[in-house]
Amino acid sequence: MSTSPHTVDVGGSTPYRIHVGTDLLDDGALLASTLRGRHALIVSDANVAPLYADRVEASLRAACPDLRIARHVIPAGEAHKTLDNFGAVINALAALGATRDACVYALGGGVVGDLAGFASACWMRGIDVVQLPTTLLAMVDSSVGGKTAVDIAQGKNLVGAFHPPRAVLADTTTLHTLPPRELRAGLAEVIKYGAISDADFLHWLAAHCDALLAGDAAALAEAIARSCTYKAAITERDPFEHGERALLNFGHTFGHAIEAEQGYGDGLNHGEAVAVGMLLAARLSAALGMASLGDAESLRSLLDGFGLPTEIPPGLDPEALLARMRLDKKTQASGLRFILWDGPGQARVVADVGPEHVLAALHD
Repeated sequence: MSTSPHTVDVGGSTPYRIHVGTDLLDDGALLASTLRGRHALIVSDANVAPLYADRVEASLRAACPDLRIARHVIPAGEAHKTLDNFGAVINALAALGATRDACVYALGGGVVGDLAGFASACWMRGIDVVQLPTTLLAMVDSSVGGKTAVDIAQGKNLVGAFHPPRAVLADTTTLHTLPPRELRAGLAEVIKYGAISDADFLHWLAAHCDALLAGDAAALAEAIARSCTYKAAITERDPFEHGERALLNFGHTFGHAIEAEQGYGDGLNHGEAVAVGMLLAARLSAALGMASLGDAESLRSLLDGFGLPTEIPPGLDPEALLARMRLDKKTQASGLRFILWDGPGQARVVADVGPEHVLAALHD
């Protein structure tokens, strides 16, 4: 049953609206309201397209009978967020004859959103992209804020552009087909928002843990809307990550290193790697005298409650992980830079962290 969606407005130089609710993929008027031209490319992956691409295309055609629509489907998984697949999306836009007022609909998780968004940023120096996230992780994180990128062998998201979406439509009914592991991965990013900016939200999450893991629609909609509100406020103030926006990377320096070192598509997924990374960041904060070990243990307990990993996967070498971190986008010429905390809800950027402290956290 359809309900009125939550909406979150993102301001700044390129404002847009985030819609969170049920059955949004069937709302042709809402989908079409984002169009400025007569060409649309639906980009999805091999898992999501069979489930939802027909619905999106039918909704668009019903609202705009003269719209020229094409689809491009990529293989599913982080291992396919590559320059080759970026080029394939560009070729699909060329085959469609997409003009500068065309729109790309990114239907899927974070891989599709990042890849389609990057292609949109580059085609004719920038066309519209509408994010249609189908995973919890994408709904609360990658679909919002305009970061787009692909991975290369040296690291995750090293090639990309800032390209805010024209709109975000988070249809929560798509979460019904989400595997439990992917739901938990998205909840890791939800936990992150409490860790960096609102300790009370962490308490709310602990109290609603069972409902969230069970897929309760009301609890999930509330968690998504609150997460998007936190991220929207930060990205509006710092759209190009010159300062405060870096806080959104809490746990990501460690997490991205784990993902890159284990090989994309193998081992931990992104949300799981971020969960481990957040705990490592909390431990590093304690080692630097910024917060207590008790805070780190409280975070571990919350992550455990949501069924998320808190240990580095066996076989990953701390020295190799450190080497990966030196390539991280948050690293500066003066040394390693991390997002750490002074306790729950109190994150900050810390520059020039000594490698010996990082290695100690990795060995802990």
